[in-house]
Amino acid sequence: MRKTLAIALMLAASLGLAACDKKSEDKAQDANQHAEQAQQDMNKAQDKVNDAAKENAEAAKAQSESNSAAQQEQAPATAPKTN
Repeated sequence: MRKTLAIALMLAASLGLAACDKKSEDKAQDANQHAEQAQQDMNKAQDKVNDAAKENAEAAKAQSESNSAAQQEQAPATAPKTN
């Protein structure tokens, strides 16, 4: 009798706890939504990294052109005169 009562109480308690908990389907949907949001955030971050890389490349190109122009301006002024 005690075993039967104990088993019945354990079964009732487990069913009660199961009813209070979120379903695993709900948890899976929440996890999928969080994963999608994380992927979108990662894509945005990658876009920003790509933009920064483009800006760095443009800056390097401009610096190179500036250095080249500076060298060309200095070359005739420092060249020795040959007559």
